[in-house]
Amino acid sequence: MTAISTTPGGPVTVPGTVRFRAACPDCRERFELAAGALRLAIGASRRTTFYSFTCPECGTAVRKPAGERVIELLSGGGVRTLRLHTALR
Repeated sequence: MTAISTTPGGPVTVPGTVRFRAACPDCRERFELAAGALRLAIGASRRTTFYSFTCPECGTAVRKPAGERVIELLSGGGVRTLRLHTALR
């Protein structure tokens, strides 16, 4: 799959694969990650809907909020998605 985007943080064109632009809030490095390096969690609220990755430069575990557009880009690009459910009472 190949995706094209000119928006910051969107998919980057790489033949045969989708890569996403990302940045680390700790070391402030910018880099590209393959879909397999990201995880998307979709919860019942904005607080529990996020994507995460490990910074390849400093090793920090990064967690960032995911709005509708980010969810669409990541899931469409093959990022593994976890749907969070609340416990039944």
